[in-house]
Amino acid sequence: MGDQIYYPSYTLEREISNFIKVWISVVVCLCYCYFSAKRFPKGMPRLFSFVPVVSLFFALPLKLHSVHLVGTTAFAIAWLSNFKLLLLAFGKGPLSDPSLSLPYFIAVACLPINRIQQQNPPPNSPSNQEKSLDQDDGHNSQTPPPNGHNIGENRPYNPRITQKAGHTSVWNYAVNGVLVALLLRVYKYSDHIHPKGMLVIYCIHIYLTLKIILGTAAAVARALLGLELEPQFDKPYLSTSPQNFWGRRWNLVASRSLRSTVYEPALCISARVIRRKWASLPAVMCTFVVSALMHEIVFYYLGRSLPTWEITWFFLLHGACVVVEIWIKKLVMGRWGLPRLISTLMTLGFVMVTGYWLFFPQLLRCKADARGFEEYASLGGFVKDVVAGVEKLFLFTA
Repeated sequence: MGDQIYYPSYTLEREISNFIKVWISVVVCLCYCYFSAKRFPKGMPRLFSFVPVVSLFFALPLKLHSVHLVGTTAFAIAWLSNFKLLLLAFGKGPLSDPSLSLPYFIAVACLPINRIQQQNPPPNSPSNQEKSLDQDDGHNSQTPPPNGHNIGENRPYNPRITQKAGHTSVWNYAVNGVLVALLLRVYKYSDHIHPKGMLVIYCIHIYLTLKIILGTAAAVARALLGLELEPQFDKPYLSTSPQNFWGRRWNLVASRSLRSTVYEPALCISARVIRRKWASLPAVMCTFVVSALMHEIVFYYLGRSLPTWEITWFFLLHGACVVVEIWIKKLVMGRWGLPRLISTLMTLGFVMVTGYWLFFPQLLRCKADARGFEEYASLGGFVKDVVAGVEKLFLFTA
């Protein structure tokens, strides 16, 4: 049953129409949440008012079938928006600032904005004295920039938020696009490439695709609302450990959302049961469990098949490794460590091997690669038809 994949037939025009309808529904729902948050006090009353929207956000991606559209929509609303709405229900998170206007509320709810910043906070303010938990606890955060402050703080909101230091040039994204196009050509010769070589290509393709998609969202936000989004990646190919990979370098958008909604509450609870020194260990494991479940949901949207739980085992394995790493670091207290080159090679090797073993099979099982190629071809044909139509219209009017 779990290996049966359902692929409905759809046309590009119909899929785009459904995509527009889905996002109109999202905007309407977020308008409701904006006014509902002002009407209901934080806590259970506000949470109950959000439950229908959270449920709908889990259902809406089922209206889409394109690998690219359903993947990005599911991540934006089923993951980011729902997590931020849950935080807002208890008066926390980037949506909790009362000065947010409706357009900015909608943008912050859907886009990778997890930390609100002041442009010029006082030099001795708490925002300049923060310490990132992943320096000693080891998961799901990045050291806050000098002018940053935590997600839960309700300070005056400046529309030009988040880090400009992470801004990537247009040329960088253009190069990434060219590299993706080259990889698509390489896939045609996959039968002649060693499986380990294909593993490397899959890893590079996923990294570049995510970077382009999130970078496109950042460009739209910058152009329409003047928002600067947080950096999505920080050179994951330079990771020196699993903790460094997941906490500081890979998909920082998801990392920060998990930190606020899972890690910090779990840390508070575990600190009441065990010593503060070790409280981060169960909190880290809880974070990886939730991350695993969210990835299983996203993969269900992609393949519409029952989970085989390989994705869950992938994140549980990495979570256990991060827990062990933090435990060892607390014991040795920085007195010993591997050379950077060796630790980087070991980390990348571990991520790629475990990904090939547990992560990529599910992607290949739902034929995400083949369906993606078909979508690229359909998009190319659609663009050609549009260009031809415009040329005919121009010739006719001339």
